[in-house]
Amino acid sequence: MERHPTGGVRNSLWSWPDAKSPLAVVRNYVVIVLARICPSLRLKNWLLRRIGVTVGAGVSWGLESTPDVFWPERIAVGDDAIVGYDATLLCHEFLQDEYRLGDVVVEDRAMIGAGAVVLPGVTIGEGAQVAANSLVAEDVPPGTTVAGVPAEVVSRADGESGAAGGGD
Repeated sequence: MERHPTGGVRNSLWSWPDAKSPLAVVRNYVVIVLARICPSLRLKNWLLRRIGVTVGAGVSWGLESTPDVFWPERIAVGDDAIVGYDATLLCHEFLQDEYRLGDVVVEDRAMIGAGAVVLPGVTIGEGAQVAANSLVAEDVPPGTTVAGVPAEVVSRADGESGAAGGGD
């Protein structure tokens, strides 16, 4: 995760025009709005590639899904991955005295459920699953299913449960 201190008396969001070209953000926003409502997966993938998102073959973006508007070029989605309805992939966080940047990687055949939010610097491993409405703040290992706020492991490909459980 990259940290970028900001000066001044206000929070770091006030410094966004110094962090990223306003024209680039406007272009990204318009393309993302079009992609969010576009029913064609081919056209959606084509649009997102135009603003720098790395989109693998066969990627499916659900309606209203939203890649980062400031740094879409920091997102890579592998082959046959699914980004569910209204899911959000963020590559930045504006905080009080700094903003942070981190790549978001969704590996091959991973699935992100509806309404989930993936924070900067997170990798969703190959074949991993993120449950709907989860908040993913840490990497998800391949073949793992996570759920919750914050997201925690609920199962692994080897069949083990990640949840702390009681005895019989």
